Amino acid sequence: MTHQPIVDQIPALRRYARVLTGDAWAADDLVQDTLERACNKWRLWAAGSDLRAWLFTVMHNLFANQVRRSVRQAEGGAVDIDDVAQELAAPDANLGQALDLQRCLLRLPPDQRAVLLLVSVGDMSYAEVAKITGVPIGTVMSRLSRARYRLQELLNAPARSDGQQPVSGTAASHPSALRRMK
Repeated sequence: MTHQPIVDQIPALRRYARVLTGDAWAADDLVQDTLERACNKWRLWAAGSDLRAWLFTVMHNLFANQVRRSVRQAEGGAVDIDDVAQELAAPDANLGQALDLQRCLLRLPPDQRAVLLLVSVGDMSYAEVAKITGVPIGTVMSRLSRARYRLQELLNAPARSDGQQPVSGTAASHPSALRRMK
């Protein structure tokens, strides 16, 4: 058995994991966990089916499990959305500062962010995303629409005034790149 087909998917997995987690170390850990799980569960992949979609499904499920675990471990349990509304809104800022697309993406709910990234970064069809996330195509379209709308709100908000600099090379000035329809 050759491992080259999996190795060929690593760059795409790393890109998706990096945007999904927002942290290079966490992304590398997620890719590593994905590859380990794929190797251990190789017999579950149907030969001839889309290996890329299967690997992204494995990664999506691992990330979703990590998010669920961290929510359960958080002190205080559930949080009322009204209590954190000011944190969910785009922060006030000086007009001279640029927005950081990465931070805006991380402010999206994980299910919306995953769909947005699979469609825009992963260049996957709605059907592929539905299969990976385990939800109907209509749900994928709804989440994608909500994610695009919220991301646009965040991108149109003034830049941060807390002295933090945005990551260079972001696409904050080019939100149309995420508007492509399948």
